[in-house]
Amino acid sequence: MLFPIIIGGLIGYQFGRFPGFLMGAVAGVLLASYLKNRLRSRLADLQSAFIEPMFAVMGALCKADGVVTQDEIQVAEQFFDRFRLSDRQRETAKAAFSRGKSPDFDLDAELDRFLRVSRGQAMLLQLFLQLQVSAVAADGQVHPQEHAMLVRIARKLGLPDSQVDQLKAMLRGAHADTAGTSASQQLADAYQVLGVPASASDQELKRAYRKLMSENHPDKLAGRGLPESMRDMAEEKTREISHAYDIISNARRNGN
Repeated sequence: MLFPIIIGGLIGYQFGRFPGFLMGAVAGVLLASYLKNRLRSRLADLQSAFIEPMFAVMGALCKADGVVTQDEIQVAEQFFDRFRLSDRQRETAKAAFSRGKSPDFDLDAELDRFLRVSRGQAMLLQLFLQLQVSAVAADGQVHPQEHAMLVRIARKLGLPDSQVDQLKAMLRGAHADTAGTSASQQLADAYQVLGVPASASDQELKRAYRKLMSENHPDKLAGRGLPESMRDMAEEKTREISHAYDIISNARRNGN
């Protein structure tokens, strides 16, 4: 926000030398403050508009296999804290989740609504899908009906089907120690997370890793409008990308 102050000062200087510079700088400060407040307001509006479709679709997904488990409900409620929702926003989220579970819920219409809100920003679309996968995998597995709906959601958002498998692999990697996942499955999941085949060279592997880390870096996403309350989701994703790279690197050093 320093840029408007400098520009204001320089413009003022052209008209009134030093006094003009001071007046222009003051005008620049006011403009910078206005722009900062507008940005905060826009991000708050974006988060509010993000909540209803996110939890409505989550409710539909959790009901896709015929039953909403307590684990799925608990994960949905954990998002209330992760996103620092106000009491009013929590009530909105709960109502949306219940609406998503209803038999007449229109999934496509809800996704169209989210597409309008997000304005097609790739990082928001990916985050939306990441949240949905996290919710339905809360009970330790993704049922075929849930997987089919996740693919349907990804396609509607313009994301490749492979992103569903990538996110599922990330979740398995995050819970590999407690779930007792075999070393071979962890390695296969790691390749899935990085989006490269096991035959990829070390150079190709490193290139894929760096690309994913760059695309998902929380600071870069914040610069594109990611609300601060959603930052931890981006950080979680980069941790899993880094973890996957470490698994493959260690396996290759050990000759596996």
